[in-house]
Amino acid sequence: MMNLHSYWYRLFGVKFFCGISVTLGFFFLFPSKTLAQEDTTYYVSYKKLLTTRLYTSRKYTSLMISEQNDLARIVLEPNSTLNLGVGATYNDFTLNLAYGFDFMNTNRNQVETQYLDLQAHAYPKNWVIDLFAQFYQGFFLRSYSGPLSDIPSQLAFPGMRVRKFGSNVQYLFNGDKLSLKAAFLQSAWQKKSAGSVVAGVEFYFGNAKDDQNILADFIPAPLQFNRMDFFEFGPNLGYVHTLVIAKHFFITGMVSGNIGLGNTTISSDTNKEGGWGFNTNYFLRGFAGYNGPVWSINANYVHNNVRIEEARGLVTDFRTGNYRINLVYRFNVGPNFKKYLDYVDINKYLPKKKSKD
Repeated sequence: MMNLHSYWYRLFGVKFFCGISVTLGFFFLFPSKTLAQEDTTYYVSYKKLLTTRLYTSRKYTSLMISEQNDLARIVLEPNSTLNLGVGATYNDFTLNLAYGFDFMNTNRNQVETQYLDLQAHAYPKNWVIDLFAQFYQGFFLRSYSGPLSDIPSQLAFPGMRVRKFGSNVQYLFNGDKLSLKAAFLQSAWQKKSAGSVVAGVEFYFGNAKDDQNILADFIPAPLQFNRMDFFEFGPNLGYVHTLVIAKHFFITGMVSGNIGLGNTTISSDTNKEGGWGFNTNYFLRGFAGYNGPVWSINANYVHNNVRIEEARGLVTDFRTGNYRINLVYRFNVGPNFKKYLDYVDINKYLPKKKSKD
């Protein structure tokens, strides 16, 4: 899902800006055969019902930086908000609106974080698609392990900026019997347990910058840096399974691993180092709750860990996550409203099959 947050407050000179999240069906990427009829004994799709939701969510992109010999490790996190939102799905098109209200975020005194976090997690039949475009400024020290004992517990990095972009595309081999839309978007109902292998490709690039180099004042080299740039790509392989209990209660787990070829460059006040190499990454998803033809209540969690190539003795992981709790209600829409909603019907934009004489 895609969310706009407080990163643009100052840019537009406004004090209040709602978070907006949008997920599209990505119909232009897939041939019409991907919309073949699913096995309704395993799951039922509710494309023609309006799936509405009330939800809470939080997104983050954090850094875990370690010395290669594990003598020291730091974790830097943004002070992102817990959001309250509403949304709807119809014909595989999803629109969510969310905002981080003050009453939900009373303990945000570590540092002021400005961020724009765009995450899209789409599940067309037989496909899994994830897109990332993330812009964060303002981090605090979540944890430190190492030889120093006098690191300030409230150490903040207000000028630190992190940018991460990426894409993950996987083919779901058993999409006739397994629906990830049932777990994530709740626009389907998985009635029987099923599993599937997934395989695909992913790539990521971005950077982390701290022009003030605050780490140099507290933590000795090599953990200090001014700028870190990275690029990485490679194939992945994984497995997903949904366990259905009494037709309505479900637990879905998905794990995939990637071997990526990447390049990393680290710059500091005194030198600049980097190189190419192979690294392993992982992508975890978990979903659980109750689902039926009308109501659904569930929780889901998505975690993406990208380990970039070691440079200057540093091993760095960019960790991106999104967790949500959803209360969902589905219903039929009237003919007057339906004619407008049908504009987001994927079948309208797919090539028509020629009839045989």
